[in-house]
Amino acid sequence: MVRAGLADPMWLLVLRLDHRRYALPLSVVERVIRAVDVTPLPRAPLTVRGAINVHGHVLPVLSLRRRFGLPDREVMPTDVFVLARAAHRRVALIVDEPEGVLEPQEDPITASAQITHGLTQFFGVTTLDDDLVLIHDLAAFLSLDDSRRLDEAMRVPFAES
Repeated sequence: MVRAGLADPMWLLVLRLDHRRYALPLSVVERVIRAVDVTPLPRAPLTVRGAINVHGHVLPVLSLRRRFGLPDREVMPTDVFVLARAAHRRVALIVDEPEGVLEPQEDPITASAQITHGLTQFFGVTTLDDDLVLIHDLAAFLSLDDSRRLDEAMRVPFAES
């Protein structure tokens, strides 16, 4: 997804966290699965809850709650993981529930830079049933330093923690 293409139609996966709506471009979403136990990942950035094994692939589990400053809580059996591609890695995102797919609308998405500076973790915002929906940019989820720390934490065997 190119930021300059915000006026282009974009399919979105709408997610809920604490009665708030967020969205991801459907182009980065692989699938949605039921939540499973998360193995802690020592020395990982705060926004990383741990790791899970998905069909032989170890994926970092990222917390949107921590990223957005929402109250943290344990992963619940009713939660789901959204498996997605973020920059150069596959990740699992913890969400309360997926709400559904939002088709491209006639109203263009408002770019985050048009709202305020510093919202780099979002492509922009759109509306759904008169609610604002923030469209998250997974490529900006981790800072360069956090991405490096996650790479290092993923290389260390869990037994060494």
